[in-house]
Amino acid sequence: MRRRRSLASLTVLSLALPLAAVMQAPAAADELSLSNFQLRPNAYGTELRDRADALPLVKGTVTNIMNDLNRQDDDDPAGTGEACEPNALQSGSSVAIRRSVCFNDGDNATTQWYPQGVTTVADMQADKQWGDGYQPVLVSWYDHNDLEDGMVKGVRISFMNPDTGAYRHVLLVYPRANGDYDTVRVSMDPSNGSYNTSLHAGGILWYGNHLFVADTARGFRMFDMRRIYDLGASENGTTSGADKVGLHGDMYYGYGYRYVMPQVGSWTRTASTGTKCTASDGSPQFSHVSLDRSGTDHVVAGEYCAGGEAVNGRVAAWPIAGAFDGNSELITNTAYRWNADTAHKLPVSNVQGATRFNGRWYLSRSRGTSTAGTLYTTAPATSSTTTLQVDGEQQLSIGPEDLAHWQTGTDPSSPGLGDLWTVGEHPGKRMVYSVSPR
Repeated sequence: MRRRRSLASLTVLSLALPLAAVMQAPAAADELSLSNFQLRPNAYGTELRDRADALPLVKGTVTNIMNDLNRQDDDDPAGTGEACEPNALQSGSSVAIRRSVCFNDGDNATTQWYPQGVTTVADMQADKQWGDGYQPVLVSWYDHNDLEDGMVKGVRISFMNPDTGAYRHVLLVYPRANGDYDTVRVSMDPSNGSYNTSLHAGGILWYGNHLFVADTARGFRMFDMRRIYDLGASENGTTSGADKVGLHGDMYYGYGYRYVMPQVGSWTRTASTGTKCTASDGSPQFSHVSLDRSGTDHVVAGEYCAGGEAVNGRVAAWPIAGAFDGNSELITNTAYRWNADTAHKLPVSNVQGATRFNGRWYLSRSRGTSTAGTLYTTAPATSSTTTLQVDGEQQLSIGPEDLAHWQTGTDPSSPGLGDLWTVGEHPGKRMVYSVSPR
């Protein structure tokens, strides 16, 4: 594994941030209160990370995975300047595709798994390189058919090589206190009804060693690229047993996947929760996530509200240094609070992805299973809490989801506006691709 740039040089927020520092002046009627976008670490402290470290399995690495990609579209795995999956585009639409990567026939057609989130090596670090020149693109999928086959498979992450189109799925898991693990679900409590529902994973962000996964009603689940386990290389692990996960007897399973990645922490909203997508809901939904590298690095996240709901949704941004301590490790002090410094109301509904660069926001909007989506560009916001205003738009594929920005240049002090990556979610119309925003 190559050495990554330390986050220690970034300004880290104080663990004892006074309450006055997060209180906001009364907001105007059309503005938001930043206090609604505060996050805290989970109540477990370091316990999830300790459970992950205690798993008696051989560790793998991102490089191991990228050297061991096992799936590929046989027809048109990757392309430049065209759609490798023509069915992903509405007939007659015009999508300015820069690059595209496609799934094999089984993954393209399956109704069990739906792709949602996208992140790239350009999020991971500014020079956009991993190991021996790899430039991975990652995609999250959630199990859409919970319990139809008696299993809740949770979330898997595709590690893709955009140059060759090859990829491999890695299963996300939740470590238990007894040396076992389970799949990632809305609730990890077996007595809760949401235990039978897979986490939606509507957005992902790979930053340094860590993977942020959007947890719709809470915030972010956190995973660590240094804590990936290779069931194929472990004497007590197996890639057989596609109907089993976790410890069975003396053997660890992963629904047939070779690699599993356990959760190591989470960030949870602190504001009180009301009815979602109404003006009275203080606590935002976390439907997608991305990174803004212009200026100080920020995590960007927002909520999906369907057309006809009371509000269009909100987006917010948090200085990413506030999530980590001086050693670039995830903050787990339960008294700590991570505060957003920007929040906006959205100008349109059905926003599936959002990112920001140099003050402008870029929003992907879906329009059903057969109509082209839209990429909106906003005018620069006039304050940190005003409603965004649309300044331009262009067509996307059918069913676009999360957004990830692949900036130009490798100097972290002066990145340029590059391409935006997204993924189409609908069966038979799936494609991971980039466009240049206009």
